[in-house]
Amino acid sequence: MRIKATISYDGSHFFGFQSQKSSHDTVIDSLKAALKSLGIDSNIVGAGRTDKGVHATNQIISFDLPHFWNDTVKLKKELDQKLKYIKIKKITAADDNFHPRFDAKKREYIYIFKTKSVNIFEQNYIGYYSNFDEQKLKSALKIFEGLHDFKLFCKTDENQTNTMCTIYKTGYKKYKNYNLIKISANRFLRSQVRMIVEASMKYAMDQISLEMLTQQLKGDKKHSTTLAPPSGLYLSKVIY
Repeated sequence: MRIKATISYDGSHFFGFQSQKSSHDTVIDSLKAALKSLGIDSNIVGAGRTDKGVHATNQIISFDLPHFWNDTVKLKKELDQKLKYIKIKKITAADDNFHPRFDAKKREYIYIFKTKSVNIFEQNYIGYYSNFDEQKLKSALKIFEGLHDFKLFCKTDENQTNTMCTIYKTGYKKYKNYNLIKISANRFLRSQVRMIVEASMKYAMDQISLEMLTQQLKGDKKHSTTLAPPSGLYLSKVIY
């Protein structure tokens, strides 16, 4: 039986979502270890591969259950007891052909940051930028909407041959002392959201021009190469 599970995790305790040769401290490795202890040896597939330090409130994964496991309520309880910094929010049976990554129609990320000092309890969960122009930030985010080739707004990945993405909507709002950037798209490339946020904030802080942002989006010239701190980024929604 194929399982579709909704999970959340504290990315500050992991070296990213996907398994790596250099580290076993990843979200998938922790999930695999917990499943294996329950007699479940299955490939785990996620809807998105978050970077080191990036969090998720609603990541979607799938895995297959052996025939002797048919109680999903008990399975959720057992996994929650075994997992640390990962919470199983929901487990349901899925179609045998269900694929969290390829079947997803939309993904949404939220970036949270402050312009005041981040306290010790927030430093792993909130980003920081100095004072900025809110209207300029909104204008910068707006230019990314639509279908574009984001080859200059992602990390190099030899396995990535298609860099075309459609960003459906961007947005910014302030809530008390926190600033929230929201970006939804059909798909995201490696570190794409962090690079978009960083470049947009540079414009909002008068470090680069809107023309430079546009040049980079068109693939003419790369003006911004740095990434927003991973601490403020959350994979918030996956829609099928």
